[in-house]
Amino acid sequence: MDWGTALWDQHDVIEKHTQSGLELADRYVKFVKERTEIEQNYAKQLRALCKKYSRRGSREDQDTRFTNQQAFQEVLNELNDYATHREQLADNMSVSICVELTKHLYDLRLERKTLLTEVKKAQQNLENSFKQLELAKKRFEKEWKDAEKANLQAERAEQDTNSTKVDVDKARQNAHQRTHLADECKNEYAAQLQKYNREQNHFYHSEMPSIFNKLQEVDEKRIRKLAEGYRLFADIERKILPFISVCLDKITIASNNTKEKQDSLTLIEQHKSGLAPPVDVEFEDYSQGIRSASLEAPQNNSRGRIKHLFKKNKTGTSDKNMPPPVEDFSHLPPDKRKKRLQERIDEIKKELQKEVDKSNGLGKMKGVYEKNSQLGDPASLDPQINQIAHNISKLKGELQRYEAWLSEVGGVSSNSNNHTSAYVTVLESRPSLPQLSDDVYEFDEDFDDDDDVPIAQCLALYDFDGASEGAVSMEAGEKLSMINKDQGDGWVHVRRINGDEGYVPASYIKII
Repeated sequence: MDWGTALWDQHDVIEKHTQSGLELADRYVKFVKERTEIEQNYAKQLRALCKKYSRRGSREDQDTRFTNQQAFQEVLNELNDYATHREQLADNMSVSICVELTKHLYDLRLERKTLLTEVKKAQQNLENSFKQLELAKKRFEKEWKDAEKANLQAERAEQDTNSTKVDVDKARQNAHQRTHLADECKNEYAAQLQKYNREQNHFYHSEMPSIFNKLQEVDEKRIRKLAEGYRLFADIERKILPFISVCLDKITIASNNTKEKQDSLTLIEQHKSGLAPPVDVEFEDYSQGIRSASLEAPQNNSRGRIKHLFKKNKTGTSDKNMPPPVEDFSHLPPDKRKKRLQERIDEIKKELQKEVDKSNGLGKMKGVYEKNSQLGDPASLDPQINQIAHNISKLKGELQRYEAWLSEVGGVSSNSNNHTSAYVTVLESRPSLPQLSDDVYEFDEDFDDDDDVPIAQCLALYDFDGASEGAVSMEAGEKLSMINKDQGDGWVHVRRINGDEGYVPASYIKII
């Protein structure tokens, strides 16, 4: 059963019902919008919370070595991902429910408005037809009464002896005309009545049921779309639940990865000094009258050890009694010294690797320039190549020193046996890079004064720090005196205006 058959006379009810359905859909759209706003605000607050409690700065880097700290950081990371999934949930609801349902409701409103306009138009046509029927009926009634009156007057004229023949003929003619006009109105009324009945039958049995059925379809479309919105409300969140479960599972895994014994060992590894506890304090027998100097040293040492053990360490302050740090970290306890030396060796290896990579890159670039001079001048790369060669030589020396210090404390550097030789092989395979000769740093203390006579004047093209042994620093634009020319190793013996002498790269100067 449909609306057109069962509710043919309930136009107002159908109109109110369809309007109420559209208002319900609007309420649901607003409800979902507010839900998405809640999800977005929730995700925003979760992100702010994670940011607030996340580790920041280098001072807290050491704490992250503990498994309980790593687990807490993992909890914050997963909670941040959880917030991302909540935001995704809000976006999906907004697009799949709010946007789609709003668009569908707009189309349903237009269709409903069109159908209701058709209903009003059909009602207006039927009312107009009924008005025409009433007019035809009233005309027929009036003309019929006038015709009856005219017939009575004609009969009276015939019966009246005083009436002339002319008066009788005139009365009969008037009665005949009125009767004829009444018959025409009767026929018009009958035709109008048939027309109205036909239109009324079409209105109540065809036109209105069709429109009401269409309104029923519109309302059912609205209900189906609203039910789909209800289902999406659950399905969208159900699709996010596996990702949320993954975040929660990772938090559980982080909890399981928290090892209290491992954290304790990590703390020991970070802060153990390697020193032995103080020896027992010997008995000092004052009754002997003579206090042994050998007995005083352990006592004082023990007191100093106790004082050092329980003193408070404050950030940014240093103990005046503690010796200043030195390059070989000899002021540190054995274990800590070994650890610091290993860290420094690793840093030097990284720096050395960077310099070797730069050297390889410049060598390839110089080869390209030599093959095609239009791309660049190969000689323009010589200063950089020489500087890198000097840096590599300096880093090699530092690496050998630190590895020697590490071996003194019983440590073994990773790849310490072949690390330096590997870089030496790389450098020696590059003929374009000048190698530092051992003869560069050998000076004859008993040289004659004639050897110091400058053979030429030169101009420094680039700055040079002269940090290596036997080298001298110079600044770009500085005039120098050349003592000895390049002997084939890429270095020149020069003297500065202030009297400092040493070697500088041959490509860093220009003879004037």
